[in-house]
Amino acid sequence: MGLIVQKFGGTSVGSVERILNVAQCVKEEKERGNNVVVVVSAMGKTTDHLVSLAKEISANASKREMDMLLTTGEQTTIALLAMALKEKGLEAISYTGWQAGILTEPVHSNARITKIQTAKLEKQLTDGKVVIVAGFQGVTESGEITTLGRGGSDTTAVALAAALGADRCDIYTDVTGVFTTDPRYVKSARKLMDISYDEMLELANLGAGVLHPRAVEFAKNYNVKLEVRSSMEKIEGTVIKGEATLEQNLVVRGVAFEDQITRVTILGLTNSLTSLSTIFTTLAQHHINVDIIIQSKTESDTTNLSFSIKTDDLNETLGVMENNKSLLGYDRIEAENGLAKVSIVGSGMISNPGVAAKMFEVLAQSEIEIKMVSTSEIKVSAVVEDQQMVKAVETLHDAFELAEDHR
Repeated sequence: MGLIVQKFGGTSVGSVERILNVAQCVKEEKERGNNVVVVVSAMGKTTDHLVSLAKEISANASKREMDMLLTTGEQTTIALLAMALKEKGLEAISYTGWQAGILTEPVHSNARITKIQTAKLEKQLTDGKVVIVAGFQGVTESGEITTLGRGGSDTTAVALAAALGADRCDIYTDVTGVFTTDPRYVKSARKLMDISYDEMLELANLGAGVLHPRAVEFAKNYNVKLEVRSSMEKIEGTVIKGEATLEQNLVVRGVAFEDQITRVTILGLTNSLTSLSTIFTTLAQHHINVDIIIQSKTESDTTNLSFSIKTDDLNETLGVMENNKSLLGYDRIEAENGLAKVSIVGSGMISNPGVAAKMFEVLAQSEIEIKMVSTSEIKVSAVVEDQQMVKAVETLHDAFELAEDHR
């Protein structure tokens, strides 16, 4: 008897009919002789609805109370799924994140899992029950309810698979696997049969919404067998593993993108050796993620610093910078909204020089202005105007021969 962790996202449990479909999927896995742990998200647009309700009351609700509110979404799903499984003749028990022993750091709205106490879950599995766990949530050592950030149910599932020593973790979603880019934007996108942990981690960090980055990180660190597959169609998905099969010797395996990017520029910084570390340490203490960074010295012997952030973090970033202006020592700050980030990813870049040059050339030929650039061994990212994002993605997807008709 093996142990399989199954995760179902919000679309897969978006109605009673779909919850019954999930219950059937769980039953079939159980009938194959495996123990099953199921992790579920809130139904459909529940989380968005709860956020909307909060905004009607407060434009700046505390993160603690938002966690208290948002975790109710998954609690509804786990109870309904437990009822559906019992109607199908299976013994099942549902747990919230804190009942399941998922401990996190004391950070509201974006906590990291620190430990999972598995004894309770293991006992229920030994007794033959299907264990259903609410994704996206946990509890601190002091008993405070926390959430893992949007998409955190993926992380819950992979972390449970690692802690329980599961044979496999299946991520069920509304797509049939991981595609070369988002097929909703690029119709010629095609499904990859497999992809490496490193490539998937880059894609997830760069905007590919099919998997949460922390989930991929957990899978890589603990060597969890991971498969992304459809909850609607019974076909093979995409396997995420240590080394992917070379497909047609493709140097680039995918194109990722995300909008709502803002460039923040700090002007007139003193040329202190510690100024950069002070700025980014201060931002990190407020859990503000900074992405692409560009530094330049001016003729007046000062430094200008630009970095990109999520637009949602702009007000908090400006507030932190203003509150620490005397410590950080700068003249003024400018912000440019309406930007997007487009990235190409592929482990083949390591041994193939000229990939970045080709990317820049292709974008220039399409008259797409590049505002910021970031590179690593297996990815190149460019910040462009938001209105040119889809055009940039389509152009790069075609230029690197990722389309369905290039197979």
